[in-house]
Amino acid sequence: MNCIIIDDEIMARAVIAQMISLHTELTVVDEFSNAIDAIKYLNKNEVEVVFLDIHMPDFTGFDFINTIKNPPKIVLITSDKNFAINAFEYDCIVDYLVKPITEERFEKAMQKLNWRVETPKKEDALMDEKIPADKSNEFYVNISNRLIKIDIPTITIIKAKGDYISIKTDTNSYTVHTTLKKIEEKLPKNLFLKIHRSYIINTKKIIDIEDNSVLIGKDVIPVSRGNKPELMKRLNLL
Repeated sequence: MNCIIIDDEIMARAVIAQMISLHTELTVVDEFSNAIDAIKYLNKNEVEVVFLDIHMPDFTGFDFINTIKNPPKIVLITSDKNFAINAFEYDCIVDYLVKPITEERFEKAMQKLNWRVETPKKEDALMDEKIPADKSNEFYVNISNRLIKIDIPTITIIKAKGDYISIKTDTNSYTVHTTLKKIEEKLPKNLFLKIHRSYIINTKKIIDIEDNSVLIGKDVIPVSRGNKPELMKRLNLL
C-alpha cells in the first residue's frame, strides 16, 4: 500500500517513516511538512494510506480531511489526546496515535489498517459485527476534557436528550454531547437496537417485555410500534 506522511515536525516524520519501514505491505511514496502541499499531491496521485498529524500551522489535520474528496484510510498522529473524540466522526480514520508512539501501539494500528483494507466492500455493512475486538468492544467519550473508556457490552440503555445523549452502563451513567444517530453507528448491530426515536437498548440486557415496553434493570423503556417487529425478531422465542 502506498502511503504518505504529513507532519510539520521533521523528527516526527522520521520516526513514523522508520516504523512504517518495518511493515513490508507499506511503501512511503512522499512526505509533507504541511497539509496544503499534500492536497496538491493527492490531486494528481492516489495513495491508500495517510499518516496525518493534527496540529499543523494554518491548516490542521481535520481541515485536510474535510477538504479532500473520498479521503483514503487515515492514521491520525498527535500529541493531544483530547482530539480523539473528534476522530470518531470520520469513517476514513482507522486509528488515533498519541505521541510519543510506541512500537507496540503502532503495531496495533497496523493490524486495524490491514483489516480495514482487506475486508471486502460487500462486507462493509457488517463492519460493526466483524471489527477486531480491541475496536468493537470499547470506545471513548469526552467528559469534562477527560477521555473515559466505555466497554460496549456493559452498555444497557442510551437515551437522547436534545443535543446530548445519556449512556447508561452496568455501573455508571454518562452524558455526552453527540447525537443518537452518531452513537448508533459505533455500536454492533447484532447487540443493539433502536426501539424508539429516543432510545437504543442492549437487547442482551432485556429482563422482560410487556405490551409496548421493555424492562432493563429497573428502567421501563418504551417501544415504538414501528420498531417492535424487529425487536421480536431478535428474541430467542420457544
